[in-house]
Amino acid sequence: MARVIYFAHGQESGPWGSKILLLADIARSRGLAVESPDYRFSLDGLPRLTELRRRLADDPRKKLLVGSSMGAWVSCMAASEQGCQGLFLMAPAFEMPDHEPAHLPRKLPAWIIHGSEDAVVPVSQSETRLRGGQDRLLRVPDGHRLANSHDVLSRFFEAFLNQNAA
Repeated sequence: MARVIYFAHGQESGPWGSKILLLADIARSRGLAVESPDYRFSLDGLPRLTELRRRLADDPRKKLLVGSSMGAWVSCMAASEQGCQGLFLMAPAFEMPDHEPAHLPRKLPAWIIHGSEDAVVPVSQSETRLRGGQDRLLRVPDGHRLANSHDVLSRFFEAFLNQNAA
C-alpha cells in the first residue's frame, strides 16, 4: 500500500519552511508522497488538530506524521488515528497553555530531535515523554528552530524512514 508523510508546521511558520522542504525532498527521493497542510488559519492547536484528523480520515494510505513545535503536538494528538505508523518530532511542544498535554501514543514508534539550547520548548518536555525501546531522542546543540542542525536532522530522518517506511 502507498505511504504518505503528513507534515505539521509550527505555530508561527508555514507549510514549506526550511525543515519541511529538507525532509520532504528526502521523503520524495524514497518514493513517499508528501502532504504539508497550511495551518496558518489559526494560531490555536485545536483547529489545526481538527483539520489534520479530517485529512487523515479521508486518506486511505499508510501514514507517517512529522511535526515541529506546535505541529508536533498536533501530530501526537492525531497519531492514534487509523493508518498512522510512526511519528518524527522536532522540538515538540508537548505542553502548551490551554491545551491538553500531548503524550506519545502507545505502539507507535516516535523519534524526536530537540535542541539542548531550546529556549522556547525545554528539551525536558521530550525527555520525560520517552517510553523506552521504540522511541529515540536525539539532543543537538541548537535552539528551537534547529537551524544549525540540518545535516544531522537529515541523517536522523533518513534513519527513521529506514526503520518505519519500509
